[in-house]
Amino acid sequence: MALSARVPDLAALEVLLSVARTGSLGRAAQEAGVSQQAVSARIRAMEGQTGVTLVQRTARGSRLTAEGAVIAQWAARVLDVAGELDAEIAALRKDLRSRLRLCASLTIAEWLLPAWLVSFRAAGRSVGREDVEIILTAANTDTAITHVTDGTADLGFIEGPRPPRSLRSRVIGHDRLAIVVPPGHPWARRRGPVSAAELAATPIVRREGGSGTSQTLTVALTDVLGADAVQAPAALSVSSTSAVRAAVLAGAAPAVITGLAVADDLAAGRLNRIEIPELDLNRPLRAIWNGSANPPAGPARDLVAHILSLQRKAGQPTR
Repeated sequence: MALSARVPDLAALEVLLSVARTGSLGRAAQEAGVSQQAVSARIRAMEGQTGVTLVQRTARGSRLTAEGAVIAQWAARVLDVAGELDAEIAALRKDLRSRLRLCASLTIAEWLLPAWLVSFRAAGRSVGREDVEIILTAANTDTAITHVTDGTADLGFIEGPRPPRSLRSRVIGHDRLAIVVPPGHPWARRRGPVSAAELAATPIVRREGGSGTSQTLTVALTDVLGADAVQAPAALSVSSTSAVRAAVLAGAAPAVITGLAVADDLAAGRLNRIEIPELDLNRPLRAIWNGSANPPAGPARDLVAHILSLQRKAGQPTR
């Protein structure tokens, strides 16, 4: 409920309690570090606000009236609760500064964030910054957006062709998808190129709907084949990058996967990369957050700044 205009603020109640505790306007003024006139004026303002005489002034000094003594008792209870509230808010601020909840799409969570977080912690220790408790949830892009939107994550990391409209974002790097097949697959032995239309018509191993990988592939095929382009049903739909890699290595079907996950397999000849030059399979990696133009102050903002610094040192574009 809304309080009436008759209720004094907490600072005024503290002055009244000081008078009750010290038994003197002068000693209350000394305790507060202000003049006696200032305390007297504050008491008079409270009396005008409440409509109650709080202090009786005599030639021998001042003392609380019976009504003032009762209000002082009530004020003590209010200030006790306010003190508890102040302490809890301070604890919450400390908790927010020392804890960082992240939700990252699987490509970033599996292949990039671990090294970023180790470097972030080491950089913090080098300047005497207290370690931050980091809670990381790995999910797909749509889920990461949901977690940041509903406040269950302070910061998200996603990959995909477009930023979410409802959130703030910053590009922190880039990734390129790879079309891969085992060495024995017919595409690996073909002399002629595979077309975008042929890829769209071929059942492949793919991530589930809502993943940045699936979104990037769909946009790339649509850009080349038009909005009416239809993709063949998946040969196998899985929920992790590791499962896509394992399935294509087992010969289930071609796959479209982040190049980060199969770099060693391509170098060792366990998989072949199929180039389709007409498809743009590059995608930005983004940090996302809710609220103002910059990431939330504290560890979230510090982490984004640290990642951008690492990417610049590595020559990665962040635009």
